[in-house]
Amino acid sequence: MTLVRVNWSRTDSAQIPCVCLLGTCSKHIFMLSKQTTSVLYIFSFLVSFTIALHKADNTTVMIKLKPGLSPSCRIRMKNVIRSELNIKAGENVTFTFTCSTPEKYFIMEIQKNIDCVSGLCPFGDVHLYPLGLPRLNRTYIWDVKASTKAGLELKFSTSWLRQIEPGKTCPDSVSYNISSCIDKAMVNIGTFCRNGSVSRIKLLGGVVMSLHLPWHLPFTTSGFNIANRASIKRLCIIESILKGESSITLMSPNYPLGFPEDELMTWQFVIPSNMRASMFFHNYSLSNCERKEERVEYYIPGSPSNPEVFKLSDSQPANIAGSFNMSLQGCDQDAQNPGILRLLFQVVVQHPQVDENVTHLVDLSKEKNMTVTLHPEGWPSRIPLMSEPICLICKDPRTCDRVLTLTSGAVYRISFLCKDLSQLRITAEKGIGCMDIRWCQRKIYSLSVPKAITRLSIRLHKFIWKLLATDMINVEIKSPSLKLQHSTAGRCNASYRYSIVSATSETELNVGEFCPGGSIEKIQMRNNITIALKTFGKGFINESLPQDLKMSFVPHIKDECTFTVSPNPKTEVCLQAPNWPYGLPPSVSISWFIIVPSKQTARLEFSKDRMGVACETGRAFVNIKEETLGAEEIVCREDELLPQPRNMHHNFWVNVSNCKPVDKTRLTLQFQVTFADKPVDLGIILGVVAGAGVLTAIGLTVYCVKKKKKKTQNPMVGVYNANVNTQMPGKKGLLGKGRQNNESHVYAVIDDAVVYGHLLKESNGSVAPEVDVYRPFDGPIGSLPPSPPPFSFRKDIKCSSNTEEEPPSLMDTDQDTYTFAHQKAGQSDGAANKKAKGDTSVPLLENKEQDGLVE
Repeated sequence: MTLVRVNWSRTDSAQIPCVCLLGTCSKHIFMLSKQTTSVLYIFSFLVSFTIALHKADNTTVMIKLKPGLSPSCRIRMKNVIRSELNIKAGENVTFTFTCSTPEKYFIMEIQKNIDCVSGLCPFGDVHLYPLGLPRLNRTYIWDVKASTKAGLELKFSTSWLRQIEPGKTCPDSVSYNISSCIDKAMVNIGTFCRNGSVSRIKLLGGVVMSLHLPWHLPFTTSGFNIANRASIKRLCIIESILKGESSITLMSPNYPLGFPEDELMTWQFVIPSNMRASMFFHNYSLSNCERKEERVEYYIPGSPSNPEVFKLSDSQPANIAGSFNMSLQGCDQDAQNPGILRLLFQVVVQHPQVDENVTHLVDLSKEKNMTVTLHPEGWPSRIPLMSEPICLICKDPRTCDRVLTLTSGAVYRISFLCKDLSQLRITAEKGIGCMDIRWCQRKIYSLSVPKAITRLSIRLHKFIWKLLATDMINVEIKSPSLKLQHSTAGRCNASYRYSIVSATSETELNVGEFCPGGSIEKIQMRNNITIALKTFGKGFINESLPQDLKMSFVPHIKDECTFTVSPNPKTEVCLQAPNWPYGLPPSVSISWFIIVPSKQTARLEFSKDRMGVACETGRAFVNIKEETLGAEEIVCREDELLPQPRNMHHNFWVNVSNCKPVDKTRLTLQFQVTFADKPVDLGIILGVVAGAGVLTAIGLTVYCVKKKKKKTQNPMVGVYNANVNTQMPGKKGLLGKGRQNNESHVYAVIDDAVVYGHLLKESNGSVAPEVDVYRPFDGPIGSLPPSPPPFSFRKDIKCSSNTEEEPPSLMDTDQDTYTFAHQKAGQSDGAANKKAKGDTSVPLLENKEQDGLVE
């Protein structure tokens, strides 16, 4: 006996609660006041239970501790404490628990043996027996013995059953488990919850039926009955009744373990005549057969070829009108390596679709190396739930599936069993290859979506072009009319984009995502290329009509990727290096060729001060070079600042080359090019007018002027001149096409005081030479992007980070340097005039002859 004192704040004794334990309540009030009521409850936690089992019922009851729990609660029977209690048929036992919550510690099993072989079978409803049991989690087990010649039929109440996979639980924690006993071998038919479609199960031989109930739910009936006995000549027959649109999942016996060897079982599906059913096999495996063949057989009323036989790997029948049967047949298995036959499948029942008899023509007869897949949205990463409404794609009235793949070279007539076609998507893939540049170089391929796809009333999700070529053949894509732009610029309003990836066995370069309406006219790439067109929204069909993306194969290019940018006037172009924002792969070189209109100027501006990479081996460089004679080439290393904003007056190159970065550093480059009209230079116009007047005056007085030679004037010596032809008359073929073309040996005039200025400075210090440094440049200007300096350039290469108005700083290099004096202003003008007139005579001799004539 235990006393519990409870303080109760109300004076109304009618509101005093009654505390109940195991269905027994006890309340005694000992003291009552106006302010506080003190209540003492007297409970007897030792509530006694009596279980009396009739011997004829052939029933036993076992109460035992839950596995893994310590015996904090015990069973008391006649002053004996024990951890479990086993009550046999014919016994009468009274006991109590030593704790107030025995449901936390104990479980109970009630087993009843029924003999339908030698005795009468108790047909009818199966009741729960005995009554008045403690409220514990309990499992009722009915073990029914029967002859293999006369199967048993279990019929379930109106709620019916729903099969679940092993290991899963039912929402209300009420579950049935059904097993069959054949020749002392147990076969697990399945585990079921309430509220399903399984109405009857016929089993060959004996049956072991289990019902698991939670302690808090009061149950008075088992929910099934033993209907009758009938010979079925197979392991079992499961009947499933589907009344309306629904989806059910069923499994073969012993799933996911193996279906019994050489056994046969059947599912009967009762479908309203105005509904359609479709079968889908989601998970199956095959055993190793020595004889026969594993298969499924369908018996469909009205079919001209019953039974219809299918392999488990085949597409199963769909759009079946009315009720039908499906059977699973095993085989004789290899004793050494039997394997596992198992099957999990889905049955979908729905109304006939409005579009059922409408076919759509998909003509792929003229296409090559292309596949078209129609599938649900989110496929394959997202698997639709079994309960979701489905869309079926049919190649013929009985061959339908959620996913249908069409291949090029054929014509298809397809139909849809779907209320809402917006659930479906199209993914297509096309391969284009080139193994010999002689056969591919002049071909231009159109990367556009075929009309056979755009005509379908299904949204295109993705179209993939896989461009394959050998190592020395590269790919060039163009978009002359629409042009492309980076989608990360935030200016993409189109409903589709192109994702471009260049890949080899060693590295993958994500060139970027692009949409139409930009300034990128051409992209050249090395290695195998994948171009994926992705759609966004429903407007693709209308917007994509002027698709103009073209592709061709070209000979080997220098960089991994080269962009040609041809902007519209007065626009701003945003450009970024591939793999943005994750950084270029090691040792990759990328170039941009930006075309500047003749009447415009381009302002180049980098989005940050540095490349953001630290090199473990090698160097990273950014090169900038205008495509004009004598243009300055700007070279920056990774440890230097990127150039300040600068104006470019001609077409120019931007090249970036990566090193092998230190971990967690990456080279990312993003820059903008803004175009504007060139300002009108009034000084040039006035200079031209004034120059014309001077030339007129010189023409009137040139024969009257006598030039006097001053003794203090320095003699002239030959210097480098890049614009003089030195080929001797009559010797045109002597030098071939070598130095006469690159004009690397031609000289103009240099003041000897400037050349020998250091000697004069030593004598009187009056002359200081002007010195510059010559840096060679690879190749003719405009044919290739600027080459990054060799890695032997370390401390000598310096980046000009100032604007174009400031003179570049002088640099020394590890290579041979050539130092020349600059011409005086007048001499330079004279040389320029000679260049303009095409004068090819030797300047030094010409000056001497003129001086002699004057004298």
